[in-house]
Formats: sequence, structure tokens, C-alpha cells
Amino acid sequence: MDNNNIIITIGRQIGSGGSAIAKMLAEEFGARLYDKEILNLAARESGFCEEFFEENDEKKGFFKTALQFHFPLFTRNSYYNTDFNQENLYLFQCDAIRKAASEGSCVFVGRTADYVLRDMDNVVNVFVSADLDTRIAEIARRRNISDDEARKYISEGESRRASYYNYYTGKQWGHCESYDLCINAGRLGHEAATKLIADYARQVMGQANDKSHE
Repeated sequence: MDNNNIIITIGRQIGSGGSAIAKMLAEEFGARLYDKEILNLAARESGFCEEFFEENDEKKGFFKTALQFHFPLFTRNSYYNTDFNQENLYLFQCDAIRKAASEGSCVFVGRTADYVLRDMDNVVNVFVSADLDTRIAEIARRRNISDDEARKYISEGESRRASYYNYYTGKQWGHCESYDLCINAGRLGHEAATKLIADYARQVMGQANDKSHE
């Protein structure tokens, strides 16, 4: 792997702007952006259709035990029997994340990428937050729903997201100890938050490269 490659992982509260910031970071560094795209890569690597990964995206406990199921292979019209559980699904996704990271600079959104890539030196792990009122307003606007509906959407979505992250990583989703940098994008705005993260990443990568040449 090229030591100049940089990997940034973005954890984010719902409605915080984390995905938008990830896109700007990818443009800043000329890196590949993997959000939903990692599901497509995992599907190609595993042989399962992308819709199957989407239905289980960042969700824990969809399968309680390994059972006999009919799963789509490549398309919804082709099926076969297999023993399968959600841990297998997660492992396929982990393999896809590692493969993408080995091929060049990347920005990953969610999906425990910070944990999956924990043994790599050129990774910067970021968590993006915003105050609840800002996030409610953003989700209400984006989904054309009421503030109460947006509040419920955020609460339920983040409960699933935290459960998934905590289960697979043994860490706490959103807690500062789990990341290199936590940033309130609601106060800074997306552009300023992107610049701060980019500057931090360059500083960290500079130190990592210095150590590699010692």
C-alpha cells in the first residue's frame, strides 16, 4: 500500500451532515467515497444481491440463528439454499472494506469501518455530530415530515445504529474514546468542518510518514 494513501472513516449522527462532509473530504483528497457503495462491493464479492445487503444495512439481529433460507444470488430471480446468519453478512462487508482500503485513498461512511481498519496506520476516525434541533430540522426538511416524526425517525435510527456498532466493535457508538476526532458540524457548518477534518488528517498523516522513515 502507498504510504501516501489516506483513509478517513466517518461516524455520524442522523441529520448531522456527516455524509455531505464525507463527500467533500473525498473530493478534497481525490479519494473514493464509500457509503452505500460498500454494499455493492460486498455484494459483488459475496455473490449475494445488493438488495439483500441494503435490507440489513447497519442493523443487528436480523437473523437470530443460522437457519436454512432462500437467498438471492446476483438477482432476485435466482435462489439457492445455504446456512447463513448476520455475522456472515458482516464478514462479507468487512472484507469489502479492507479490499477497498488496500486499493487507495478512501472515505468510508459508517459500517464500523473505523473498527474494521483498526490495524492500519493511515486511518483517521471521525465522528460528526450536531445539536438535536438542527438535526430534527434537517430530517424534517429532507423527508418532508413533521418535527415530531423527524424526532422519532432520528431516535429509532440512532438506536439501531448504536446497537449495530456496539455489538460488532465492543466500543460505544458516538463516544469520544471510539474516535480520533469528534466535531460538531452544526456549529461550524459543513465547509468549515470539512476543512478542520482535512487539516487534522494531513497533520496525522505527516506524523505517521515521519515515523515510517525513522
